[in-house]
Amino acid sequence: MTTLVVSSYMPTRGSGRAARTYGIVRALVAEGPVDLLHTGFGADAPDPAYQALDDLRLHAVSSSRGARRALTWARSRAAGVPRAVARGVSPDLGDAAERLAQTPGRGRVIAEDAMAAVALRRLARRRPVIYSANNLESAFRPGRDPDWGSRRRLQAFERRLLGSAAETWMPSRADLDGARELAPTATLRYVPNVVDVAAIDARRAPADPPEALLVGNFAYAPNREGLDFLLDEVMPRVWATAPQLRLTVAGSGWEAPAGIDARVSAPGFVDSLDPLYARAACALVPLLSGGGSPVKFIEALAHGLPVVATPRGAAGVDAEIGRHYLEGAGAEGFARALLDALDPVRGAALGSAGRALAERDYSIEALARRLAQ
Repeated sequence: MTTLVVSSYMPTRGSGRAARTYGIVRALVAEGPVDLLHTGFGADAPDPAYQALDDLRLHAVSSSRGARRALTWARSRAAGVPRAVARGVSPDLGDAAERLAQTPGRGRVIAEDAMAAVALRRLARRRPVIYSANNLESAFRPGRDPDWGSRRRLQAFERRLLGSAAETWMPSRADLDGARELAPTATLRYVPNVVDVAAIDARRAPADPPEALLVGNFAYAPNREGLDFLLDEVMPRVWATAPQLRLTVAGSGWEAPAGIDARVSAPGFVDSLDPLYARAACALVPLLSGGGSPVKFIEALAHGLPVVATPRGAAGVDAEIGRHYLEGAGAEGFARALLDALDPVRGAALGSAGRALAERDYSIEALARRLAQ
């Protein structure tokens, strides 16, 4: 049986959302052939890692911008779809999915984002469609972006989306619990974010003086909020005790402003994070809001790094405080945890346990086993 995965984006690997899609596709390919239907939104071409998968076939769709797209927008908005979702609903994607769904030997059909799930509503009336959620959007979107609407309207939309799916895959236990409360009759499943742990070399060569590493896309509001919290409230406390510590902020969407402390470096987007992980003393996840499970948390575990996270940053990962990572609530608590992570013995123990956890629960192989059940 061939699985059909439908995405409203060009298949890339740069963001947390894209990393989730890649992990799921890799796990599904381990089961059997996969057709990935996608638009051209977000990039010029698929990531080469997709093209290297033997049992994966890519199907590109050109989304129209004419009257039909406008009609789809109007119908979606009339049905209570938030503007942030309605603007990306492609009728062409829905048409192509219906054609591919009729292919002999077709197995599961999976909508890889909310826009794709809306585009596949007509198909979902005739055959089961799985919705793979990136977050429980109503848990944190309201008030941050008017395009997502009020909490009440967003909850109503998500309730309908969860109820219409044959099954919904949620990325964290917290999201799963929230979805169960929102839509008690929906069929829900825990499908965590994963990384290619087997491809990650956990050998490290920590820099001297030590470096703490923060990785993210800082155009994403919760990541930028966490960065501001780190720079404004945490690092001054840390530097009072460990003035030698340097901070590396890697990722797109932020440039170090003029006059920032010389101990902060901002390389921006880099092709490979491996050298930064190898030289870091610890990885930081200072999220104060957001949903899902942070892929960079899991990636840092896979690299054998001690991770320091806020309660929100760790909420999406089934990890034990003090064994797999260190947790710090508030600026003072986060600063203390960061200083603890710099201890070589403590850091080595955390890194080893975190790597083992990533291999067991957050690898592509672990997800393949979960999806095969």
